[in-house]
Amino acid sequence: MAKIWLVSSYFLLLVLFSFSTGTMKLTQASTVSSIFIFGDSTADVGTNNNLEVAFVARANYPHNGIDFSSYGLPTGRFSNGRNTADYLAKLIGLRRSPAPFHALLGRKGSLNRHVIRGANFASGGSGILLLTGSQFGKVVPLDAQIIQFATVRGNFTKYLGSSRKTDTFLSKSLFFISVGSNDIFEYVHSNKNPNKEKFLTGIVSTYQSQLRDLHKLGARKFGIVSTPLIGCCPSQRSLNATGGCLDISNEYSLTFYSMMGKMLIELSCELKEMKYSFANAYEMVANIMDNPIPYGFKNITSACCGGGRFNGDSPCIETAEVCRNRSEYLFWDWYHPTQAASDLAAVTLYDGPPRFVTPINFRQLAEH
Repeated sequence: MAKIWLVSSYFLLLVLFSFSTGTMKLTQASTVSSIFIFGDSTADVGTNNNLEVAFVARANYPHNGIDFSSYGLPTGRFSNGRNTADYLAKLIGLRRSPAPFHALLGRKGSLNRHVIRGANFASGGSGILLLTGSQFGKVVPLDAQIIQFATVRGNFTKYLGSSRKTDTFLSKSLFFISVGSNDIFEYVHSNKNPNKEKFLTGIVSTYQSQLRDLHKLGARKFGIVSTPLIGCCPSQRSLNATGGCLDISNEYSLTFYSMMGKMLIELSCELKEMKYSFANAYEMVANIMDNPIPYGFKNITSACCGGGRFNGDSPCIETAEVCRNRSEYLFWDWYHPTQAASDLAAVTLYDGPPRFVTPINFRQLAEH
């Protein structure tokens, strides 16, 4: 279990960018009014920094944030710089990535005016299931993140003047969700006789209920990222005697993607005005690992910062060695992508072809 300490959903979004750069046609003709971000450490911009507990999955220490600004200070992102949520916010036309929900709360629990641009609820180590990540001390599971969003909705009428205006505003907002890998990691590593079908059916059903809850609260545009080749991150390679990927984790990830795709088709027929983009992170990672050079990566197996085999035996703590050529690494630490990978991931989410984002990409979602 020590090996999955900050699973924080791996490198989930890692390489959702593996398409020919010649097909990119980036625009910012977005009608999105704000962005609300949910999920795990692949999207966490400091949520866990605000949790008042002694032990929690945090990234508020060096070398995290070494490339975030000229000051090189850690921000709570599990990255050497920005993550995919940051870059996606910029692509849809926002000046900056939304702040963590806790950072928007005033002393009396009221939200400040900046919430109108959106909020980030993502929490490192969390998952779809309530108990996922609980061994880390304290995380904010997806159910609790949705409750926090309900608080945001309750404050919107104050700024917009009526519930009707709130509904209209939220219908133009993007709801970005990156979650699921921690659930799979924990189940696979803690069960000697796992039942893949039963487990995945359960988390897909739970996820479906959570999307319904968001829809009831006003969400209409959903940008959802599935789980990638999670068995190929450095922490998992370090467990394999051959140095290869852990096939069982990847099998779960692939099946999860397939089941999620079917569920989203059914749910979009059921829920009024629901639109969605669904990213095939599994295919993206497979593509980049088969042909990394065109995307600027020279190392796709080891972490830039960490310790042990593949730098995947321990997290990127202050005493760890950190590589200099960070833009050439796919992985920042034992589970998470580098800033360079996250940037390219956002580009694919935003303007990727149907092979990687279906039925429409995030740009098309934002424009409708």
